[in-house]
Amino acid sequence: METRIVILGAGESGVGSAVLAKKNGADVFVSDFGKIKDKYKQKLNEINVEWEEEKHTKEKILNANEIIKSPGIPDKVEIIRLAKEKGIPVISEIEYAARYCNAYKICITGSNGKTTTTTMLHYLLKNAGLNVGIAGNVGQSWALQVAECNYDYYVIELSSFQLDGMYNFKADMAILMNITPDHLDRYNGMQDYTNSKMRIIQNQTESDYFIYCADDEITRREVDKKDIKSKKLPFSLREKFTDGAYKENEQLVITYHNNEFTMSILDLALKGQHNTYNSMAAGIAAQVLKIRKEVIRESLSNFQGVEHRLEHVLKVHGIEFINDSKATNVNSTWYALESMPNDLIWIVGGVDKGNDYSSLVELVRKKVKAIICLGKDNTKIHKAFDHIVDTIVDTQSAHEAVKAAYFLARKDDTVLLSPACASFDLFENYEDRGRKFKQAVKDL
Repeated sequence: METRIVILGAGESGVGSAVLAKKNGADVFVSDFGKIKDKYKQKLNEINVEWEEEKHTKEKILNANEIIKSPGIPDKVEIIRLAKEKGIPVISEIEYAARYCNAYKICITGSNGKTTTTTMLHYLLKNAGLNVGIAGNVGQSWALQVAECNYDYYVIELSSFQLDGMYNFKADMAILMNITPDHLDRYNGMQDYTNSKMRIIQNQTESDYFIYCADDEITRREVDKKDIKSKKLPFSLREKFTDGAYKENEQLVITYHNNEFTMSILDLALKGQHNTYNSMAAGIAAQVLKIRKEVIRESLSNFQGVEHRLEHVLKVHGIEFINDSKATNVNSTWYALESMPNDLIWIVGGVDKGNDYSSLVELVRKKVKAIICLGKDNTKIHKAFDHIVDTIVDTQSAHEAVKAAYFLARKDDTVLLSPACASFDLFENYEDRGRKFKQAVKDL
């Protein structure tokens, strides 16, 4: 009897899973509680998969042998609860796709820096001539690529939500950038969220690798209390290691098996402390994979960065506009503010994910001359900064926010969109927010 696979969510991840499940002979049904985009409906019709939108029909879902859940759906929703009560396994696209993929898997997670590190490492490995794909939170669905492509290596960005639905999956190389408060609206506290992130090393053996930031307090604590079987390769700006990466006299040093790679931190394409960490992680992975040093050096000094992550948009009448829409938590915004000059107009706000703004107070006091709130409910932002910043303006659209910022800025000032919040109160997602911000700047 054929296996019945039900897929909840018909976005990139869900439709990719449907293609792979169908290819492997399953009876597939796709259900989305929201509206399904036309391009995805077309794809599902093409491969002859039954689908429904704007509802979850229990009779069609709870007869599944297995459910593949898209990462955007919380575990708390009724249909997931009912499935678990019936003992139906609920897994993620990544868990499912891994069953059909023998490629070498480099998996990257962290509260911040994971997209930049994923794209940087993919760029580096491509430059080295490897047959490598990029997946997870970036680009095409991994399941779709497993169904249609034939890569030898994958660099996979994993969110905590994807990791939650992974059980037998094993990363050949796991990279953990950091663990800072995020998504606390979806987790029962910080330890719960931390446990999700640490799933990146589950099932690893002595022949696997674990690359992590030794300067990150929570990561360090977790590493110290766990019995980790894989080869540990830490990176740090504060201390040295025999195997790993560190900073010495403005040099980035990566050592692995007595093989040392060095380059000046000033030569890194992406500036700022957070990007040094990102470059270290990508560099260690490349060293382990025996990539030639010239290729590592060239790639780290030429990589162009990620859209919506500290992206320079335009200079208008001497005012610099920077799009950091991808900063959806406080820690991400801390790094953005830290890497900026003084005289900042800061655009912040959106859907709060349990934010605590206290860590930003010193930086804001030092660098920010005005705050533009871009969100429906800005109460917490006012509460945190009203007594520090004289001018705080509330806006409801990217256009309005950019206009207000432009009005308040003077020549040589910087306008930074770094929201520290999710985007779905006023926008589809952080990309939509970033694009609308850039368009508004161009319209000035």
